[in-house]
Amino acid sequence: MPHEDLLSLSREIDALIAGVADDASEMVASWRPWLDGSDYAGSAANLAQYLALRHRDLRDLQARLMAAGLSSLGRSESRVMPTLTAIQRMLMLACGHQPPALPPETDEFFAGQRRIVARANAVLGTNGAESPVRLMVTLPSSAAEDANLALQLANLGVEAVRINCAHDDTAAWSAMVRHVRAAGSATGRGMRVVMDLPGPKIRTGKLHEKSETPRLHVGDQLAILRRNRHSKVPHDLPAIECELDAALDATRVGHRIQIDDGKLSTRVAAVEPWGVLLRIEAGPDEKGYRLKPEKGINFPDAELAIPALTDDDRAILPFVAQHADAVDFSFVQTTQDVADLQSALAGVRPDDWRDLGLILKIETRLALKNLPSLIVAAASLQPTAVMIARGDLAVEVGFARVAEMQEEILWLCEAAQIPVVWATQVMESYLKTGVPSRGEMTDAAMAARAECVMLNKGPFLLDGIRMLDGLHLRMGEHLSKKAHLLRPLRAW
Repeated sequence: MPHEDLLSLSREIDALIAGVADDASEMVASWRPWLDGSDYAGSAANLAQYLALRHRDLRDLQARLMAAGLSSLGRSESRVMPTLTAIQRMLMLACGHQPPALPPETDEFFAGQRRIVARANAVLGTNGAESPVRLMVTLPSSAAEDANLALQLANLGVEAVRINCAHDDTAAWSAMVRHVRAAGSATGRGMRVVMDLPGPKIRTGKLHEKSETPRLHVGDQLAILRRNRHSKVPHDLPAIECELDAALDATRVGHRIQIDDGKLSTRVAAVEPWGVLLRIEAGPDEKGYRLKPEKGINFPDAELAIPALTDDDRAILPFVAQHADAVDFSFVQTTQDVADLQSALAGVRPDDWRDLGLILKIETRLALKNLPSLIVAAASLQPTAVMIARGDLAVEVGFARVAEMQEEILWLCEAAQIPVVWATQVMESYLKTGVPSRGEMTDAAMAARAECVMLNKGPFLLDGIRMLDGLHLRMGEHLSKKAHLLRPLRAW
């Protein structure tokens, strides 16, 4: 590369470093109330630097750096300034200039990766030799009576179990925890207990009283009702309640509403005193969609001003704080939600609540928008991870965009130097039938870039764990986060 081009690159990198530093300092200043006195400040600074870097279009610069034999910045997530300054030093040397002396901490370049590992261990447990990726298994209700399941999971090297507190009760949860702790003692392989707060329930409720449950087709109309408003809606209109009136308060004409994990896609045609009138835009073709209660409703176009921590969550929080190693925070959307939970935890476990892990479940568009500040607010006070709750997130952002958003969350969390849980429908058909699909095995392989993968229950769960461990052991030789590792190829 000509000397003039190297000089131009050197000046460009100098300007980029200065610009990123300035922009990042403004972001860090806005986070200062959380960071003062916190050991998370260094990671927050790297997150701010990454956001500042990625707000720029770097594609042309990347190509020219590669042509010069230098880093293209494509693996800089956990080490933004160390990467930029390393490029700066090499360009100065190439241009015949003397760079500043290297700092005495020569291992600072990989410090971010070590922080991710340490935080993953703190929240999700230390991963075993079977796989570089931790496994979290959702316990079925039967785990309260079946102590052998916990023993089997421990023997297979599962690092964490998840108890969904939307189901069962404290007696069942106590039995599950007891079995998990006993299995850890018996095998010497302790498993972290993660308890999932249910959060607000945005679900279908009572059906409009009719002789039979209606089936809906594209073009049909449907009424979503406020609670106890059945008498106000025209009798011949298919109608079902929404269990949370506040969700309807934020709904406007033209907004999309998705029902039952997106199986029924609708748009608001009118807002009425009794609720909203919808027109069906997509659904099952031939038989149509049969309305049922207790199905999830998503409002992807509405910003729902609903506290994530409900009264029901607060009621079970003393139990959760006493028995859990980490808390799954459902429907978290704002930093006020994080503050509410941390304040409540401090109230029920005042001496050591900061030792509890906190897993932020990213389920909505608003949570996605607020993700950097959510991470800083949480991680500045306690060990934190992010769960990519791909089921709800896919409905919120659209199935066509969920893969893209999944990647960006992975990048952002690596920059924030916190671990990621890859969740929802991982190997779902295999766990149910014992027969994998090509798509879900590819998905499971790519999950090796996360620190933890969550599996749900199913008759083939134990076989699925063995298969996933083998897959991740092989993929771990090829991938480390975004970086492809050049181990010897053996197929040719």
